[in-house]
Amino acid sequence: MEKAFKQESSDVLKVVLFGPESTGKTTLARALAAHYQTEWVPEYAREYLQEKWDRTREICSPEDLPPIGAGQIALENERTRSANRLLICDTDLLVTKVYSEAYYEGYCDPEIEKFALQNTYDLYLLTGIDVPWVPDDLRDKPEEREEMFTRFRSTLELYNRSFIILRGSPEERLKEAIYHIDKLLIP
Repeated sequence: MEKAFKQESSDVLKVVLFGPESTGKTTLARALAAHYQTEWVPEYAREYLQEKWDRTREICSPEDLPPIGAGQIALENERTRSANRLLICDTDLLVTKVYSEAYYEGYCDPEIEKFALQNTYDLYLLTGIDVPWVPDDLRDKPEEREEMFTRFRSTLELYNRSFIILRGSPEERLKEAIYHIDKLLIP
């Protein structure tokens, strides 16, 4: 299973949207990909867990995390091959690690944790919680947004990841993200 969580090597710059649920990550990922005319990697867990919910009315369990992680990396590797010099990732294995530890009393599958720390990205865009909560079948922590945001920020700090915090309207977030991504793309 180890190979399933490993990034393929590439010269493509990778930017990850990172943060609690319902903070505009997917909207921003799509907008950034359109702006840069490149690929973006959707959140595999959303499709996987929505299908599970629709079929069984069951939520995520620890056993779901390895196939979710493998599906995410497979999508990332596939999109990396067709991206221009930039790839926008709606999530990564570090997000999976954060949620796993939050939901399962500090537990994270050891292989997911290994590659969450080993896989590399050029910039994390940490999305603030200053946008309205939008409920759906999978979101379940509207009262814990501040706690989850702190957990995400602390994780980036702990593992010394390069990140910026995005706040404000979707337009303000997009403008700020473009500013920081352009600094990576223009030497």
